[in-house]
Amino acid sequence: MTCAAILGASGYVGGELLRLLAAHPGIQAGSLFASSNAGQLVEAVHPHLALAYPGRTFAAYAPGALAGADLVFAALPHGETQKLADDFLACGAKIVDLGADFRLDSADEYERWYGESHTRPDLLGEFVYGLPEFHREAIRAAHYVAAPGCYPTAATLALRPLIDAGLASRDGLIIDAASGVSGAGRAANAGTHYCAVEGSLRAYGLLGHRHTAEMKLMLGGEPLFTPHLAPMSRGILATCYATATGSGDPLVALRDAYADEPFVHVGTVPPETKWASGSNAAFVAARHDDRTGRIVAIAAIDNLGKGAAGQMIQCANLMLGLDEGAGLANCGIYP
Repeated sequence: MTCAAILGASGYVGGELLRLLAAHPGIQAGSLFASSNAGQLVEAVHPHLALAYPGRTFAAYAPGALAGADLVFAALPHGETQKLADDFLACGAKIVDLGADFRLDSADEYERWYGESHTRPDLLGEFVYGLPEFHREAIRAAHYVAAPGCYPTAATLALRPLIDAGLASRDGLIIDAASGVSGAGRAANAGTHYCAVEGSLRAYGLLGHRHTAEMKLMLGGEPLFTPHLAPMSRGILATCYATATGSGDPLVALRDAYADEPFVHVGTVPPETKWASGSNAAFVAARHDDRTGRIVAIAAIDNLGKGAAGQMIQCANLMLGLDEGAGLANCGIYP
């Protein structure tokens, strides 16, 4: 049994990692690190996990605390894993990092989108971008993986096969995506309070949202990305628009690309976020519009599942030589 340390274990992603690992046949939760919740019982922060982790507490992180871990899941804000890079190297464990620190391929791109210098550019080439549907073999061989952001995961799953098949142009991509409030993290602010979110839909991060950098990395060109906050707890729906460059059926291209993928379903009906809730599944669909010469491609995922904790575990399974789907559900919770 592989022992996994979790950094950021008291957040929403940390809680989802713990929920999934509680039923994992090959990975168990080891040390659980949290900053503001250090010393608290797991059940005090994640009441739904009380039966799975009785008496377990969160610890404050200290240098050397990763010793003995076989695997590290890091679910920390951007900028934090750079500070821990030397600890990662010293502990010898395999690392799956959900932060943005090592997703991009250059320090200049990181500074452009995150507004600060990258302190460990020497390690950028050491991390594999962890989207299994496109980088599976590289992930299998990797020691360090940078799991993608939730929005780029949805947009890439919707668009990349169409670009690769020559049916859609990389130029002029438009991605409109709505996310549940859990994507903003556990710390409340005025924009995520119930009274602000309930019954409302709002756009944010206009023209410069940080996840645009990953979309550029995976899709090419200069995508125009607009995220929206939706009045729901979890889920992402990405509606993507591309200029058609071929006459083939985009739905056929998606089916061909994902025919053997355990967590991607291609359907004729536009997907809904509820279908993926609580799972690692992704639901995609596409249409070619003869009138405008455009393609509409849609993806629905759970932002805490395939967009975060589920994808982290999917990558870890590959890195450890386990069954890729171990501990993960390919069907959502409905209604």
